[in-house]
Amino acid sequence: MVRSRTHALSRSGRQVALALLLASAAAAAEDAFTRFDRDGDGRVTKAELPQPAAFTRYDLDRDGVITRAEYERVSAPRGRARAPVDPGITAAEVAAIFPDPPPARPGELGIGRQVPDLPFTDLAGQAHRLSGAGGPHGLVIAVTSATCPLSKRYLPSLAALEADLRADGIGLILVNPLASETPAEIRTQLAGHAFTAPYVHDADRRLTTALGARTTTELFLLDRTRTLIYRGALDDQYDLARNLPEPRHPHLRRAVAALRRGEPPASPVTSAPGCELEPAPAAAAAAAGPVTYHRDVARILQQHCTSCHQAGGVAPFALDSLAAVRDRARVIRRVLEEGSMPPWFAAPPPEGTPSPWAHDRSLPARDRADLLAWIATPDRPAGDPADAPLPRPTRTGWEIGPPDLVVPLSRAYRIPAGGVLPYQFDVVTLALTEDQWVTAYELRPSARDVVHHVLVNVHPPGTSVRDHQEGATGYWALYVPGSGSHRYPAGFARRLPAGSRISFQIHYTPNGRAVSERLELGLVFARTPPRYEVRTLPIPDQDLRIPPGAAHHVETASRRLAHDLPVLSLMAHLHVRGKAFRFELLPPEGPAEVLLDLPAYDFNWQLRYDLRQPRLLPRGSTVRVTAVFDNSAGNPANPDPTKLVRWGPQTSDEMLIGYLEYFVPATARPAPTGD
Repeated sequence: MVRSRTHALSRSGRQVALALLLASAAAAAEDAFTRFDRDGDGRVTKAELPQPAAFTRYDLDRDGVITRAEYERVSAPRGRARAPVDPGITAAEVAAIFPDPPPARPGELGIGRQVPDLPFTDLAGQAHRLSGAGGPHGLVIAVTSATCPLSKRYLPSLAALEADLRADGIGLILVNPLASETPAEIRTQLAGHAFTAPYVHDADRRLTTALGARTTTELFLLDRTRTLIYRGALDDQYDLARNLPEPRHPHLRRAVAALRRGEPPASPVTSAPGCELEPAPAAAAAAAGPVTYHRDVARILQQHCTSCHQAGGVAPFALDSLAAVRDRARVIRRVLEEGSMPPWFAAPPPEGTPSPWAHDRSLPARDRADLLAWIATPDRPAGDPADAPLPRPTRTGWEIGPPDLVVPLSRAYRIPAGGVLPYQFDVVTLALTEDQWVTAYELRPSARDVVHHVLVNVHPPGTSVRDHQEGATGYWALYVPGSGSHRYPAGFARRLPAGSRISFQIHYTPNGRAVSERLELGLVFARTPPRYEVRTLPIPDQDLRIPPGAAHHVETASRRLAHDLPVLSLMAHLHVRGKAFRFELLPPEGPAEVLLDLPAYDFNWQLRYDLRQPRLLPRGSTVRVTAVFDNSAGNPANPDPTKLVRWGPQTSDEMLIGYLEYFVPATARPAPTGD
């Protein structure tokens, strides 16, 4: 890893200096390893390094040879993360992990919106409305076709689905949007299947246009208030190149189960294979008439805001009633116009390009426009209470579900009403007698308003327990503003070795009243061994030197990748002088590529940015992180603009760390502490 201080250089000068430093450091490492690797096979044997003490120091896995990864790991400077092991994962394997990423963000596809109560006539000539077609718990609208090959393959599955939906109190209608298909063709197709559900030949596409249907196999799940809960595939059994004996992922059934539990689906949008339909005109997605609270605003807030803005939530006030929203209307307008809410700080992708992020929190354009339009209306209309969405249950208990293991701090900490506390470092010894794989974790403070962030590290038997410089050498789990829990994708987990100790580095912030605080770490264990182990690679700059009064000071840190690195997520960490942050990939050849751009970094919301599809960063590339700091009096959060600021743990100091969360096969050798 190479660090550079760039405050005294012009942009072009910084680029030249950084290139020279990168080349120099890479060449030095190459020369040192090559000097011992006499036969050039990428491995140093005892014969090539006949110095027992030195050989033992570098031969980390005690297999009798030293690899370049081991050499770089041991040679890393103090406080720097060691180089990751070679994951040995190919680009094809990465691409196959999530083969069907959602086509767009849920909010852009109508998730959370009310579907209009449209009339329709079925194939038998009977008139209906959507409000009367569902069961007591909701309705599934299945788009289909008499001629599309995938629609025909899925028809038996839809017939089997109908009875299961009926048992769950959910109705079903089938909708055919192709005017070129005749009623005779449709009846011939249906003759071999025992459907009792209405079949609609939507030749004028009134229904499918209102839904924004995209293919002839797409399904839409509506709750009993006609709020769109899920849209996408029935399952993953078929597509144009796939024909499985049984589905691996029953997408719709999982969404129905979530609906019955009163929860939003974990994946509200999936890609539905099939014959593509013409996209609906933009005007067709507009709200039916003026924006009202019950039909529109309540649903927008429920989708984007009330998970925090509810009684007992992390936000300072609730937004779950008309009175509360009217009282806060000007506040809502301000945070929308300045872009601080909902909290999401990644620069938007190019127009027409889907967001690369799995949980993009940014507000869709239509939702933003509707909120601002309602706020601008003098009477802020309530609308019809019958149009209100179903209330979501107040969150209680653990977000990750009942943990298999709860690890409390070793003691409670007394937090005074005011002042500044040094970071607390707490160590707990686990009573685990066998290794475990952790698929989800949650850090739950007992007094949430005094806990700013927590970094957790795992120390296997035989390793030292020490303060890891606030994550400069990595983390195992973390609690930061905006993220206190995480569930890894299916097949992924973090290793928790038997006999480990867990350390907590805690940043407490007094908040006006003295409290006793003892947070807990909840862990969910895998029922079967995972395929991949998740690890963290940090890129820190511990040689920060931010001049007094500097309003736009730039610092960078870099790491050259000795192996292909499959990355799951990225996260930035700065303190209150942090102004902007950027991750870039510098390939061996070609221009630099921006991986993540945070043009307006916010210390109060340090989010993780999970990729929809893992990204394989090629060996020989360099990952560069760049931070901009504002140490001027114009920064209202700056504790002392006259101070020369260096690396340090307190908020009045600064940090620069870019985290990459990557993965290796679960059979890879255990990671040393800090990796």
